[in-house]
Amino acid sequence: MTYEVGTGPVLRRVSAVVAYLDVAATTRVDPRVANVVLHWMTEDFGNAGSRTHEYGARAKKAVQQARAFIAQTLEARTEEVIFTSGATESNNIALLGLAPHGEKTGRKHIITSAIEHKAVLEPLVHLRDTRGFEVEFIHPGPSGRISSEAVLERLRPDTLLVSLMHVNNETGVIQPVAELARKLQETKTFLHVDAAQGYCKVPGDLTAPIDLISISGHKIGAPKGVGALVTRRRGWNKVPLEPIMFGGGQERKLRPGTLAVPLIMGLYEAAKIFKEGHAAWERESRAMRERILGALSATQFRINGDSEHSVPHILNVSFDRLNAEALIVRLKDEVAIATGSACTSASYTPSHVLQAMGLDDDVAANGLRLSWFPPQAADFDAAGVAKTIASMQPGHP
Repeated sequence: MTYEVGTGPVLRRVSAVVAYLDVAATTRVDPRVANVVLHWMTEDFGNAGSRTHEYGARAKKAVQQARAFIAQTLEARTEEVIFTSGATESNNIALLGLAPHGEKTGRKHIITSAIEHKAVLEPLVHLRDTRGFEVEFIHPGPSGRISSEAVLERLRPDTLLVSLMHVNNETGVIQPVAELARKLQETKTFLHVDAAQGYCKVPGDLTAPIDLISISGHKIGAPKGVGALVTRRRGWNKVPLEPIMFGGGQERKLRPGTLAVPLIMGLYEAAKIFKEGHAAWERESRAMRERILGALSATQFRINGDSEHSVPHILNVSFDRLNAEALIVRLKDEVAIATGSACTSASYTPSHVLQAMGLDDDVAANGLRLSWFPPQAADFDAAGVAKTIASMQPGHP
């Protein structure tokens, strides 16, 4: 298989024969989704904010259908869904947008975990360092799972927010966000959940009364550059968010700018496809996991994170006496894998997630993340890769 990169004089053809096991970084856009996106780019290309002609009216109606469906998947109200460019922007709106309420009420204590994505950690560090918020980081221990009790015992009268991810992007460990949401309903503390890795994959959890949910399209077969923030009411009370950007008043004045109708419709289509095929995805992902683990039994390795509370399609492993970067280079023509989050993997530093779990430095520095959609990994030669790994381990027969 080949594909083309670039245009004009720099056009070239690139071999695409490696198995792709890095869907936690991004998925390939589903061809059905691509067709929908193209339609809304080239046929129904109107601006959803244009009210004076049919092009705009069709775009507006389509966006409302998409909004209603995304809300339905989370058992939220349609008006509670705000479209964004992805989970990073959604996280920033949620965390920075809630800060003024904390400042006005004197509630400037925030609880989070040390294993969050940088899109949560960095806004919270900004609030701590520039606006005087107290941010408490919980370390999960070797399981990679934060308990509800660990959060609840840290609650104070001035705790504004708990921010806890749904599924860890490096280990695949599922956090108890549904349980925590129900318990926090009895308090004034808001709960924000970064659900970039869990949306559509562990759907039941996100129907719990979570105040703020960030989702991202490109983890489920939608294009990069689209996501949403759910701002769920408590009774009649809205989450008291203030905008962090200005200019147009779109999306209930929380996210200004022309709506990216083609991308929104792509997210809508991808969510429909994933919902309809969820049972098959889960079954095939578990079968793929067993196949990989069976092959890896020929090596010396450890699984990082609690396998009993993990999504079926993400596996984080460390191999004894083996450098992860060297292994990736050795396997680059066979399989696409990563050492951790795509947002930090270029730094070649030990994983902050594995370090926060208290793992030894050599384990934290050499964790490998394998993540897959079964159809895209069908040609993965797990046994061959395991044989290569075993041959690189000193003293392994």
